[in-house]
Amino acid sequence: QVQLVESGGGLVQPGGSLRLSCAISGFTEDYYVIGWFRQSPGKEREGVSCITSSDMKIYQNSGKGRFTISRDSAKNIVYLQLNGLQPQDTAIYYCGGSYYGNTCDNGKIYLMNYWGKGIQVTVSS
Repeated sequence: QVQLVESGGGLVQPGGSLRLSCAISGFTEDYYVIGWFRQSPGKEREGVSCITSSDMKIYQNSGKGRFTISRDSAKNIVYLQLNGLQPQDTAIYYCGGSYYGNTCDNGKIYLMNYWGKGIQVTVSS
């Protein structure tokens, strides 16, 4: 079964950086997509960035120019580098995965089928 495990969250001051990791296991096909999402209290879960097995990447406006998604295929880890963090970036960040390519396509990120438990990112002075 698919398992996604996030790590790397924590407390950081405004302007600081974090690198989130998503350890991936259990996909049985070569093609799948991995996305990073976040959810703040009282808000819906929103897509931040996603990457396909062919390394196509999408960023939503919230992270463009500040966040970078990447993968280490040998380690089965997808990273999300968060730079220039601001208090409004405070949220629980989730790693999502799907076999459906249309969940990360045409500049859009849609909710996925598999989820990690999430990890807290807090930006505060």
